[in-house]
Amino acid sequence: MIDSLRNADLANKVGGVYKLTVLIQKRLVELMQGSRPLIENVEGKSNLEIVIEEILQDKIAFDAAESAKTNKIGEE
Repeated sequence: MIDSLRNADLANKVGGVYKLTVLIQKRLVELMQGSRPLIENVEGKSNLEIVIEEILQDKIAFDAAESAKTNKIGEE
């Protein structure tokens, strides 16, 4: 599973390492807050493995507009 993170294809799929990191972090938070996985057969998989599989299956993608809106510092 960690080999998937080292593979440049995964980062290129979402537009780069930064976008991949943001996407993984946001989705991990969603899963930890109770969101349901978007893939089948999650038994025995960690949340990180679920997120990686969701990216590989094109179930989630990086949304630049949403990221810009939620990352503005000092705004409410």
